[in-house]
Amino acid sequence: MLISQPANLQTRLQASQTLLIDADDTLWENNIYFERAITSFISYLDHRTHTPEEVREHLNHVEHATISSHGYGLNSFRQSLVTCFEQLSDAPVTPEKHERIASFAQSIADEEIELLPGVATTLADLATRHRLIMVTKGNQTEQTDKLRRSGLAPHFTAVEVLPEKHPDAYLSLSAHHACEACNTWMIGNSPRSDINPALSAGLNAIFIPHDFTWVLEHEIVNQPPAGQQLLELATFADLTLHF
Repeated sequence: MLISQPANLQTRLQASQTLLIDADDTLWENNIYFERAITSFISYLDHRTHTPEEVREHLNHVEHATISSHGYGLNSFRQSLVTCFEQLSDAPVTPEKHERIASFAQSIADEEIELLPGVATTLADLATRHRLIMVTKGNQTEQTDKLRRSGLAPHFTAVEVLPEKHPDAYLSLSAHHACEACNTWMIGNSPRSDINPALSAGLNAIFIPHDFTWVLEHEIVNQPPAGQQLLELATFADLTLHF
């Protein structure tokens, strides 16, 4: 789906804007590491009756339930893998098996931060003209550590790690940072967490798709209400064409 470019964004906006910027799969790679871990987990489970696709579908349901009770982050993901294994395996989870399952989640923590193309130079450029606030969700310690390791922290005036991204969270965040809705844009790859709730909260939004966005973040992108703007860009670097 291609979202048409608003007429007043044909040229770069001159006035200072507030850019709320997602982190995982917008600034740096994230879900590809989870996908690799899940592939290894499914191979390890090696179920005799369920196909890999059926195992993955079951894991999706388990993750949804685990997130509801434990939130986001690697500990939650690790618990989802163990729960899925327990529910689908004929054998109990021995300490050795538990350790092996935990290693799949640990492999994600061991990954270096890989910035997406053009992110570092684009943020540095945008920060000279606009207020940048990182708005992500997940585990506070994990997300702030990723930001530290990324080297991008100096470009942001504030960092918000939310337990969930929904319209009320964006309204609260906007009030806390005195954001003017007409000059505030949520930028991210997730329709469910970045685009649709920001539009519902009265903000503008910029959708930058990622080929491997987490399946639980998939959603149809809503059209913007009257007076709001929505833009789809191919790359993060394209932001400098408009801001």
